[in-house]
Amino acid sequence: MSLFLGIDTSNYTTSVALIDGDNKVVQKKRLLPVKDGERGIRQSDAVFHHTKAYPELLEELLKDVLEPITAIGVSVTPTTEKGSYMPCFLVGESVATSLSSALKVPLFKFSHQQGHIAAALYSANKTEFFNSKFIAFHVSGGTTDAVLCEAENNTLKITPVASSNDLKAGQAVDRIGVKMGLLFPCGKELEKLALKSEKIYKNKIKLYDGDCSLSGLENKCLKMLGNGESKEDTAKFLLTYIADTLSEMVKNIFSEYGELPLVFAGGVMSNSIIREIITSRYKSYFAEPEFSCDNAAGIAVLTKLNFEK
Repeated sequence: MSLFLGIDTSNYTTSVALIDGDNKVVQKKRLLPVKDGERGIRQSDAVFHHTKAYPELLEELLKDVLEPITAIGVSVTPTTEKGSYMPCFLVGESVATSLSSALKVPLFKFSHQQGHIAAALYSANKTEFFNSKFIAFHVSGGTTDAVLCEAENNTLKITPVASSNDLKAGQAVDRIGVKMGLLFPCGKELEKLALKSEKIYKNKIKLYDGDCSLSGLENKCLKMLGNGESKEDTAKFLLTYIADTLSEMVKNIFSEYGELPLVFAGGVMSNSIIREIITSRYKSYFAEPEFSCDNAAGIAVLTKLNFEK
């Protein structure tokens, strides 16, 4: 039985995953600790916590594995764009390179974004999209990106088509969540609050050459809280505004590229309210929550695909 190891070191999660010849995935991951009231973590601290976590996570993942590792994959950059870089990915690359040399197995390198999209395809049971053209949204704390995905050299060729020109969706969620006193990352608790609201919001979204702007969303939410509106209603407004923004971006992209298959990945897309709004308007595919948030599963999937091709 072939086994493929995936390694990912995002700014908030350490993760490792195995996929076997039958496409069964097992993964282990750990959130990096963020102090109460903080809205993120410094790269130097992220590097430290990744370095500390990897021996334990790998031991936990591999303790009952009897077969040898066939190949290893790792995320080495946030995206495939030129100049994309974050120090936290150096930890995963170092671990993967050392294991590859010690085990004498091939090493494949990908971007964190490619891994997210691959995990979404795996989770949605749409791996046939690896051989076609589709639109993917990667929506998280660091990105609100729409990309055109095409098959190239046994992996995903990614071409940016739209983005946020300021605040990212995940940043808006966490900034307002922390302001409400929620623990970082705030997505799950913010969703629980929003589900208690009975308000219905109809948001008019303006795009700028196809890109969105979310800085005004943060200001509107802060104003709502300052005016005494409930946390529940503010959370509902925030999430519906993000959903309406993404929907408007889809509409604009379809007008230019045609109605290609639509895939959503990234931690923000695990939100049930956003998912319900988008799927009511467009036929689209979402990763299950465990494959939406940062994970190494997509890296393992891409590793297997590249090795077999």
